[in-house]
Amino acid sequence: MAYVVAALPTSLLAAFPFAFAAGFVSFLSPCVLPLLPGYLAFLSGAAGSSVSRGGRGRAVAGSLAFVFGFALVFVSFGAFFGFLGAKLKEHQHPLEIGFGIITIVLGLSYAGWWPSAWLQRERRSHRLPRASILGALALGFLFALGWTPCIGPTLGAILGLASSSSGATALRGSMLALVYCLGLGLPFVVAAAASEWMIGASKWLRRRAKVLATVGGILLIVIGVAEITGLWTSWVQWLQVHAPATTNF
Repeated sequence: MAYVVAALPTSLLAAFPFAFAAGFVSFLSPCVLPLLPGYLAFLSGAAGSSVSRGGRGRAVAGSLAFVFGFALVFVSFGAFFGFLGAKLKEHQHPLEIGFGIITIVLGLSYAGWWPSAWLQRERRSHRLPRASILGALALGFLFALGWTPCIGPTLGAILGLASSSSGATALRGSMLALVYCLGLGLPFVVAAAASEWMIGASKWLRRRAKVLATVGGILLIVIGVAEITGLWTSWVQWLQVHAPATTNF
């Protein structure tokens, strides 16, 4: 495992923690967290019984299928933006400034300091798939398509990072999006494994939604400022000295 981590490009290693945090912030957003009770009810049907009394293994399998469903969409987005960044690598500095400005605007929007109704509008599908493992996979796919505008601020920041980072490629963009999906998807898997505890935790989190949104917005603003000022590049260069990469993919 240590060898695999050491073999990753330094710029990618620098971005991974931010991508994971952005995914987790997306889960805590006001348009995703309230979905938790309905999501657990769907998994209960997929498990064939109440998640709290039985079928927990099938419920967890359903949650993994759900995460895989939306990861297919978001990783495809990451690959596209990474490919775009590779084609425009001679314009890396303008890209960093442009995506940095966009990221700051998205952060202001997420924190509630910028008009954002159009940024956080979801496109819901009212026709749900059957409650099954395959249905959970389809539900994850529909979730990605329907809720992309809603989680746009955090997802957009990561896609921008995939495009503007030095050495951007489709593979790096897809890996960055995959880490984002891990941050977004892990709470869904935990919810399936510990549904009663997660319902209580979600109520506590919803009461603090404004604070969480502010923290998430500040995180995005920091990333944007780092891109514009060159601090991001300096951070990557510092990592190259202390944790040199060994691959160029």
